[in-house]
Amino acid sequence: MGKIADRIYACEPWRIVENTWKRENSLVGESIFSLANEYMGFRDYAEEGADARSLIGTYFGGVYEWAPAAGPGGYRGIIKRPHHMVCAADFFFTRLEVGGERVRLTDDARDFERFLDLRSGLVHRAYTAPLSGDNALKVAFDRILCMDAYRCAVQRITLCAKRDTQAQITLGVDGTVIHQSEGRCQWTQTAQARDALRYGVRFVTETTDQTVEYLFRVDTDKAADVQAADNGVTLAFALKAGEPVVIERRMINTVDPEGEIDLGALDSAQTFEEALAQNTAHWADFWRVSDVEIAGDALNQQGIRYCLFQLHQTYRGLDGHHNIGAKGLTGEAYGGQAFWDSETYCLPYYLFNDRQAAKSLVAYRYHTLPQARERAKELDCKGACYPIATINGFESCNLWQHASLQMQPSTAVAHAIMAYTDLTGDEDFLFHEGIEMLVEISRYVVSRGGWNSDHTGFGFWGVMGPDEFHMMVNNDYYTNYMGGKTLKDTLSVLARVEDPDRWSTKEERQEWKEIAEHIIVHETESGVFEQHDGFFTLPHLDIHSIPTEEFPLYEHWSYDRIYRTDMIKQPAVLMAMFLHPEDFTDAQVEANYDFYEPRCIHESSLSPSIHAILAQRLGRDQAAADFFSFATRLDLDNYNRNTTEGLHLTSIAAAWVTIVFGFGGLHADKGTVCLAPHLPEGWDSYSFRFLAGDGVVLAHVDKAGVSLSMLQGTGAKVKLFGEWKEIRA
Repeated sequence: MGKIADRIYACEPWRIVENTWKRENSLVGESIFSLANEYMGFRDYAEEGADARSLIGTYFGGVYEWAPAAGPGGYRGIIKRPHHMVCAADFFFTRLEVGGERVRLTDDARDFERFLDLRSGLVHRAYTAPLSGDNALKVAFDRILCMDAYRCAVQRITLCAKRDTQAQITLGVDGTVIHQSEGRCQWTQTAQARDALRYGVRFVTETTDQTVEYLFRVDTDKAADVQAADNGVTLAFALKAGEPVVIERRMINTVDPEGEIDLGALDSAQTFEEALAQNTAHWADFWRVSDVEIAGDALNQQGIRYCLFQLHQTYRGLDGHHNIGAKGLTGEAYGGQAFWDSETYCLPYYLFNDRQAAKSLVAYRYHTLPQARERAKELDCKGACYPIATINGFESCNLWQHASLQMQPSTAVAHAIMAYTDLTGDEDFLFHEGIEMLVEISRYVVSRGGWNSDHTGFGFWGVMGPDEFHMMVNNDYYTNYMGGKTLKDTLSVLARVEDPDRWSTKEERQEWKEIAEHIIVHETESGVFEQHDGFFTLPHLDIHSIPTEEFPLYEHWSYDRIYRTDMIKQPAVLMAMFLHPEDFTDAQVEANYDFYEPRCIHESSLSPSIHAILAQRLGRDQAAADFFSFATRLDLDNYNRNTTEGLHLTSIAAAWVTIVFGFGGLHADKGTVCLAPHLPEGWDSYSFRFLAGDGVVLAHVDKAGVSLSMLQGTGAKVKLFGEWKEIRA
């Protein structure tokens, strides 16, 4: 793939550990050690400051800002005013002086250690800072975001000096943080309150009028002189040689608070030890029903657990009006927006691990159906066109080739509705919210396409499929296939409702049926589907000839150069085979895998997982294992050289899909849970958990075979290698 691992962190099964601080790795570390709880999140920047580039990033789910409006004019359908997740105030703001010297993280720091504990959500960072006069300060910072009391966060700072000295520390909330891509702060302070060691402040966004309130109280085991700071509290105290001083900050952060600032609410804020205990219990419950265990492959064991940790803390479906941003709450890249990855990569994980979160994920699209209808009108289409990138449901991508040409968000929503309702049997959702979305998406699909000149086939012209290295193409295979699939699924649901005419006319349904039966696809005698009209005639590029230092390509190649060859960014034809494996024979999968895999540069973080799953289907163990490792450690090893921007949250979900769908052979076939596990070469065993029946099933795979047992619930019925198997507690 022309990409290599940049291995920085020690390999441990339950921790991510960094033993040496280097300024060139600073931004990567901020992303890797990020914490979130869906309600809020932050990058692990040095709160006391550091002698390195930093992205001070704290974020709240659903809190966004509009970009400045474009001027008059412009073509119809092109987005004139995008929106983005706004960086919030730095609520861990800390300034430390010892003996009159500013203490911050520099190259002179000794004994540096940072770790993330996957069993508690604790991030610990410590080092020794040299001071003048043969003095030195051991300093440690511990942070926790509370998973259950999700508005709460805690910070613990431990100081220990080598010599007697004086110290001063300011703990505050900095509301002047610059949003780096916008180049300005987007908050205005509206209220403030203080009372000795308690402080509260509110800020409101510039254009969306969203308010965030920050409250904190300070507790310390050391007598101190307390003074008010501009944005918080300052403590001055004596440090005795060798005697540690502990300072604790308890926080409550609230989006759109009601009433006046109430500092009394801090009386119920969790202490550090309470937060640690509750988080440890929360994560113990999570790992008990969601862990993936690998014996014989330490790197992938660490990698998959890191993926699961980040996925769970980023989204649990707490609010059906929110979605999963491509970077989660770990960075500003992609504007914090959600893409069609949520339905195609993230939903499978939630379907088999957290059904309520799965429903929230699908329900988000119902809540934003009015915006999708409006977008279809802007594109001179009927029905509902879902956005390629969004937070609030409105299209936010101002690159017309993506926002106007890509149909896959809409067909992915249709796919998600069917996947969710088939597996859960939630017909109440299907016959109310689901059917309304399916009908509107089908209307968009039909109005966006057309019949060819001799009326023998229906297709889509001027589109961009999942492979974003080719634009304005005709009859993209994935687009055509998923468009036809959407129409068939909608018709099948309409055939089951009591009054189909309530949703669609007979004439409309007949038109959809005819179109679905005449979708254009180009298949060669060898079984290869042409990705789009004319793809086979494009100039060929040997992707292995591209130097590693030229990745990511978008940063090193001119935009139009990318479109000139048969190199593809990510799977398109193979993506259809992943989503609907039952529609394709092994021979078709093999022919298309052999043709397209050598042409795929994997510029998308989502690409390796699909290749791993299909390679496993074809019995290509080594290829599957290689792609799997790339998927689980994409961010940990910075394969794409862009972990600095934040984590690839949807790729993290795809890593789980790779091991459980790929190696485990897990899939749902019209509501039936099916498995066909295989033990990869070099592994001694592995196990995974999944929802089935009325509980959680544990699948253990080793050289002796496969065993299934109930971890939770009374029983389940699944198909193992095509044979029914009943599992009892």
